[in-house]
Amino acid sequence: MTTIKTTQSVYQQLRGHLTELKLADAAEALPGILDQAQAEDWTLTHALERLLAIEVTATEKRRLAGRFRFANLPTGATLENFDHDAASGIDPHLLAELGTCRFLENATNVLLIGPPGVGKTHIATGLGHAAINAGYRVYFTSAADLAARCHRAAIEGKWSTMMRFFAGPTLLIIDELGYLPLPAEAASALFQVINQRYLKTSIVITTNRPVGAWGEILGDTTVAAAMLDRLLHRSVVVPLDGASYRLRNHHAAAEEIRRATTGTNLG
Repeated sequence: MTTIKTTQSVYQQLRGHLTELKLADAAEALPGILDQAQAEDWTLTHALERLLAIEVTATEKRRLAGRFRFANLPTGATLENFDHDAASGIDPHLLAELGTCRFLENATNVLLIGPPGVGKTHIATGLGHAAINAGYRVYFTSAADLAARCHRAAIEGKWSTMMRFFAGPTLLIIDELGYLPLPAEAASALFQVINQRYLKTSIVITTNRPVGAWGEILGDTTVAAAMLDRLLHRSVVVPLDGASYRLRNHHAAAEEIRRATTGTNLG
């Protein structure tokens, strides 16, 4: 009887220790692990490894989920489901290399340049997914939203806090530069963000305008030149071309409707 009580007491103490250390998944798994260890005659080391492996796996899942929540990615697009055949001008081997995230190790930037609808945002989002899965912190924003947040922070006296926020992620994705005109203060804010990340952490930018037109986008050729000097110092420039994804989908849907209703192809 005393031995049984002692065993029960030790078990409760062990579970209590796990709970106190906030190892909730290990605490929940403890009964099953002990039963399996006894049934399969595991060593103490084996049992401890299996118990802690459960906690490590659960912890990494929570961290991964947290990185995805923070990243603010717009879709679930990945590099694996990118349509290479539809986007001319991009080397699949280069895309695969970028997907390894090795460019993050030396703070290389990636510029995705091309007309609307050719997959720039898809690739940028896919790089974000790859980086998150590799354990990096990522944040996705449009150029317009970044500018608006910086402008609001300046008005509210929170400029330094906002700059620290945009400096933090290992990968910052700035989408749709050039789609909307940026006021002078927005160009300055974008430059400050890029400048503080220079040679420290990576930026992915998607734009529909060639780099030679950035002075027009930003309304200031001097700021544009300084920004490009920092971005291009260590960068990969990826030009994309081809028909718009959205237009292709529209034409495909129209073709399906035509076939269903008339039994003929669009001519």
